[in-house]
Amino acid sequence: MEGPTPISALIHAATMVTAGIFMVARMSPLFEMSDTALSVVMVIGAITAFFMGLIGIVQNDIKRIVAYSTLSQLGYMTVALGASAYSVAIFHLATHAFFKALLFLGAGAVIIAMHHEQDLRKMGGLRKFTPITWITAWIGTLALVGTPLTSGFYSKDLIIEAVHESGRAGSGFAYVCVLLGVLVTAFYSFRLLYLAFHGKARWMEPSDHQDGHDDHHDEHHHVVDAAHPPHEPGWVVTVPLIALAIPSLVVGYLAVEPVVFGDFFAGAITVNPANDVIKEIGEHFHGPAAMALHGLMTPVFALLVLGFAAATYLYLFKPELPGKIKDKLHLIWQVLDNKYGFDALNQKLFANGSVGFGRFLWRWGDQGLIDGMLVNGTANSIGRLAMVIRRVQSGLLYHYAFVMIIGLIVVMAAFAFAR
Repeated sequence: MEGPTPISALIHAATMVTAGIFMVARMSPLFEMSDTALSVVMVIGAITAFFMGLIGIVQNDIKRIVAYSTLSQLGYMTVALGASAYSVAIFHLATHAFFKALLFLGAGAVIIAMHHEQDLRKMGGLRKFTPITWITAWIGTLALVGTPLTSGFYSKDLIIEAVHESGRAGSGFAYVCVLLGVLVTAFYSFRLLYLAFHGKARWMEPSDHQDGHDDHHDEHHHVVDAAHPPHEPGWVVTVPLIALAIPSLVVGYLAVEPVVFGDFFAGAITVNPANDVIKEIGEHFHGPAAMALHGLMTPVFALLVLGFAAATYLYLFKPELPGKIKDKLHLIWQVLDNKYGFDALNQKLFANGSVGFGRFLWRWGDQGLIDGMLVNGTANSIGRLAMVIRRVQSGLLYHYAFVMIIGLIVVMAAFAFAR
């Protein structure tokens, strides 16, 4: 999320952060040998899906919200792996790649439109100035939250069903986490949309920190005002948005049956018959249209609507409330804003610890052992030996004669004792 937006889209959507999901799926024969290992994978994924989503609620940098969304969705994929639903995990990896790349590039288009401003509290009302970005951002968001018929719906809904069908230890906890994750995902996703594209244009006013976070983020950015309004980026930006919006809508509908319930992964994924929750789900699968219709009557859709309603009420109709809620729940907000303290722990324990360990090796290993004893120590030892030997070289003839006599006596004594 710190790099250029296209790089963020590539890494978060398709490559590095999803490599672990691919690895576990390919190692399914090994993981299937241990229910304990799969339970650990499932619980870790459930914790990630819910608690990383909570962090996204308090973020104000548009790219950070999308980045923490990636962490949450990785949690969903990991939960599917723990439930032995490997095909669903890879399917969600693929559908997620489309709408997450769309959201990251959409965030980049907003940043360009705002003259490189990334703070959501300084945006608002952009739908009038960036209609293509606005529409595609809505499409990506609807897919992310799992709206029926979108690509994200099929993969995410199947993950939740797989956990529900699983009887593995930790599946109950994981099911609650992924359900609550739907609510959290809908809330922070629509919060981003409303703060960026709807409401009043806060970029025309003095700095207005709606959520009460009084930092000085990106003060070097260009000023956006009525004289320099936001603008839709060129076709080099909007064409990729349109190209990604289309599969974000239709790829799930088209691919769910052959990828998840067909033999798409035959020979690549191994599932023990006793753990095959996808087979159980497949017995009740009657096509993508019927699945989407049934999705309207599930608790998942109810939580999605609840998150949408909460974000709409707070950020579209009552924009003054989030700041008041933040003041009331300041301790919880601070915990989330500090990422549960893991960033500080990582900095103090691992980063500073690594630096301290490196300094220890440098002082006692490099300077003390290598330079002090081996390099300089060798040179100093030779110098001391030379100081001793040079005293023998006195230049006096009787000294040399005496040494020769002593040497001769030693040689004769050695010869005598040897006989």
